[in-house]
Amino acid sequence: MEQREGKARKDRRCWFVFIIVLVILCSGAFAQIRYSISEEVQEGTIVGHIAKDLGLDKSALTGRGYRIVTGSTESLFQVNQNDGILYVKRRIDREEVCERSSACTINLKTVLENPLEIHYVAVEILDINDHSPVFPEKEKRLEISESALPGARFQLQAARDPDVGQFAIQQYKLSHNEYFRVEVKDRGKDHKIPFLVLQKQLDRETNEKHKLRLTAVDGGKPAKSGDIEITVDVLDINDNSPVFTKELYSATLKENIPTGTVVIQVNATDLDQGANGEIIYSFGNEVDPKIMELFSIDANTGEIHVTGKLDFEKSTSYEIDIQASDKAHVPLKTGKSVVITVADVNDNAPEIEVTSFSSSIKEDSKIGTTVALISVTDLDSGINGKVICAIKQGVPFTLSPSLQENMYAIVTISQLDREITSQYDVTIIAKDSGEPPHLTEKTISVVISDVNDNSPEFSTSPYTFYITENNSPGASVFAVTASDRDENDCARVSYHIIRDGSEDNKISSFLNINSDNGEILALKSFDFETLKTFQFKVVASDSGTPPLSNNVTVNVFILDQNDNAPVILYPLTSNGSAQGVEEIPRNVNAGHLVTKVRAYDADIGYNGWLLFSLQEVTDHSLFALDRYTGQIRTLRSFTETDEAEHKLLILVKDNGNVSLSATATVIVKLVEPKEAFASSDVKSTAKDDEDSNVIFYLMITLGAVSVLFLVSIIVLIAMQCSKSTDYTSKYLPETNYDGTLCHSIQYRSGEKRYMLVGPRMSIGSTIVPGSHANTLVLPDRRRTSEFQVVASDSGTPSLSNNVTVNVFILDQNDNAPVIMYPHSSNGSAQSVEEIPRNVNAGYLVTKVRAYDADIGYNGWLLFSLQEVTDHSLFTLDRYTGQIRTLRSFTETDEAEHKLLILVKDNGNVSLSATATVIVKLVEPKEAFAASDVKSATKDDEDSNVIFYLMITLGAVSVLFLVSIIVLIAMQCSKSTDYTSKYLPETNYDGTLCHSIQYRSGEKRYMLVGPRMSIGSTIVPGSHANTLVLPDRRRTSEEEEQDCLQ
Repeated sequence: MEQREGKARKDRRCWFVFIIVLVILCSGAFAQIRYSISEEVQEGTIVGHIAKDLGLDKSALTGRGYRIVTGSTESLFQVNQNDGILYVKRRIDREEVCERSSACTINLKTVLENPLEIHYVAVEILDINDHSPVFPEKEKRLEISESALPGARFQLQAARDPDVGQFAIQQYKLSHNEYFRVEVKDRGKDHKIPFLVLQKQLDRETNEKHKLRLTAVDGGKPAKSGDIEITVDVLDINDNSPVFTKELYSATLKENIPTGTVVIQVNATDLDQGANGEIIYSFGNEVDPKIMELFSIDANTGEIHVTGKLDFEKSTSYEIDIQASDKAHVPLKTGKSVVITVADVNDNAPEIEVTSFSSSIKEDSKIGTTVALISVTDLDSGINGKVICAIKQGVPFTLSPSLQENMYAIVTISQLDREITSQYDVTIIAKDSGEPPHLTEKTISVVISDVNDNSPEFSTSPYTFYITENNSPGASVFAVTASDRDENDCARVSYHIIRDGSEDNKISSFLNINSDNGEILALKSFDFETLKTFQFKVVASDSGTPPLSNNVTVNVFILDQNDNAPVILYPLTSNGSAQGVEEIPRNVNAGHLVTKVRAYDADIGYNGWLLFSLQEVTDHSLFALDRYTGQIRTLRSFTETDEAEHKLLILVKDNGNVSLSATATVIVKLVEPKEAFASSDVKSTAKDDEDSNVIFYLMITLGAVSVLFLVSIIVLIAMQCSKSTDYTSKYLPETNYDGTLCHSIQYRSGEKRYMLVGPRMSIGSTIVPGSHANTLVLPDRRRTSEFQVVASDSGTPSLSNNVTVNVFILDQNDNAPVIMYPHSSNGSAQSVEEIPRNVNAGYLVTKVRAYDADIGYNGWLLFSLQEVTDHSLFTLDRYTGQIRTLRSFTETDEAEHKLLILVKDNGNVSLSATATVIVKLVEPKEAFAASDVKSATKDDEDSNVIFYLMITLGAVSVLFLVSIIVLIAMQCSKSTDYTSKYLPETNYDGTLCHSIQYRSGEKRYMLVGPRMSIGSTIVPGSHANTLVLPDRRRTSEEEEQDCLQ
């Protein structure tokens, strides 16, 4: 047994020796040793004895070139070739070399040459606790709602520690508090994430902010740490109800306290923040509406105001529930009661109660219809409670008392008409008999409901419409409109055309009307030349029951369009062609009338104005055609070499926008004089007879009117001679003439002057009663006022004296000229004047009329041309405002000219106004000659005779009418007792031209023309032709002396 054990031990020793030998043999070429060293050691620190540990001969290290083989980076270690010791070459930072690796080993390769030996050395860098934990931020702010529940977790940022192992962050610590704790979640690789855990529910009202400190601690000895400040802001939620500052609110008021008085102010607070802490006040949901009529609460301040009349007899106290609520999305409310005690005073007024009321009543209700029942009460007693009731006047209602005391019925007292008044506000007045009496008014609105009692009314009656001919069939041409003063269905109007089948209404069959809007459509196209006007009736009916209707006459006028070409009347042959042959003597002179082309156009206006032109002529030097009359005249005498026959082609065209035309051919034959005269005598005989008849009738008419005029003059003289009034007359020249009146007659009556005027009246004049607007009283232009001043002494007795003070108002230039003509409908001083192109120089285009309310130099007006298109065409009279032509117009002159006229007065600082006149040149209307072509000279002479006869007849007629008017005026003034004498008027101011003044008593009168003076007064009974002139005399005695001269 012992031998076996000994043998086993021997075998084990053999194997051990074998292994050692094998290791030694293997390490002859390669060997590896391992050292460890802490980071951050000093440079030159010995790491290990490589030669000793490898069993190398120290003396051979230098010879064999023992060294450390490095790469491109600088080695952290070096080996001493003399003793084979490994040193630290420079400071080693483990975190820099290995970052966060758990094991940090640096492998070195050492080399020995001759023979080559490679030995591997592993140096482990041991970590030391040379870094403290660091948080990314110094301070962290968290917002957590106070509604967060305990256990809620909030992740925090982890701290960082470059060290590893036990020197890494091992734990987190939170500063002591009762609301939060910290939990750490380990995510491996030295990553520990802290979480803030809520232990207790937050309350912002207790603490709205929490300050915490989180500390990260590593495992070194001593341990190192880093911390971060954590601020937790507690977000508010609406978790607090408002709280009133008092347990009980009460106040005492008198019942007659005025409205608006502050009764009491309630106050509540809310610990919440923002809208959750803002408080609004209101009455409780169960508060009686009547209490809300008496009191109001300010939602912001909590002040309770009196808004109604408190009455002790109704209630001695009020308990009002109020509530305070915050402004949160889901508000919290707190209620409180306010007790208001009412103190009694004697202020009860009667009360009116409407017990039954019909707010609407038909307009055709009978008189006496009951509208409402009312009752009147007064809480006072005795005489103070006795009430008298009435209704305010101005409404068709009255109070009818009933059998029961203080009960009344409101009934109608007249017929109602909704269209006049659709609603009545009936005011009931109740007055007690106390001292002082109290009065109460109550107003009820009574609406008058409509009945169909009004027919539709057309906006215009009759209607007049204008339609251009050739209208489109089926298109709307015009519309009629009717309205009904009723309402609703009673005012819904429908239209239809009356079609009775009569001859006059046949045209209505070509019309159709829209029954809803009254729009009328033409079913056919109208022709002006066939139908110029027609008439029909439209009926408008309402939709009431029964329906009412009305009709209107519609007059339609067809307007012309240029749709007809000119028609040649002469020359015209039997076969209808426009061709004629005219024979004239060969020996006629230049200007001889050959013939006249006559034509007409069925159109009217510009569309029917015709112009003649020569299109073709054999010899242009022989004939001329008047473009307006169509007369063909010779331009020169004929010679032997001229042809015996000439052909003229005349073009006749109208003036429409698109001209239409026709042509006529005239063949002129030259014959010997004897042949021409024979035919001419025959044609002119009939014409001479006709002209002599016209002259005969005109002469008879002139003689008759002249006889009537003489008879009127004789009657007038006879009536004047038979008058019992004794008066003398004297002409009064008026020196203050201001251009307002022309051809006036002034006369005086007592202390007033009168002026007979025409149809227009002057500014500032006064109509005399009974004068039929024909007599003006002229005010005194001195604008005087008179008063008396009394001077008294202080003696006993007091003595005094007085003086009359006359104040004269002087005129200033404070009125600008006002343009009377031209004056357009929109108020601007502008007009368009159309004159023929063929007028001569000196033709009166128009006259600018203006006036100035000032007097004297301030009212004198001057006219001047500011702008004009062509200065060679027009001139303006600077005093009268007349615009005249300077020369005849040519074809090259423009068809339209604009003239800007400046009107200014003669004040020190002139005031002015402007007027614009646009002058348009138009072609003259062509007229057909009624006489035969061959008797042109005779026609001109006869027309002159007729013209003068007509002028004479018109003049005699006017004189006759004036005589009749004067006769009537004198008849009306017979009862007036006046004396007249011619009075010279020295203060003539330019107001009247060619006037005749006379005196009647102490007044002066002036007969005037169509215009009236500024400041004059119309005399009664003068038919607006007599003015009372203001007394311009300094004294009545001086005026009387002037009259006697």
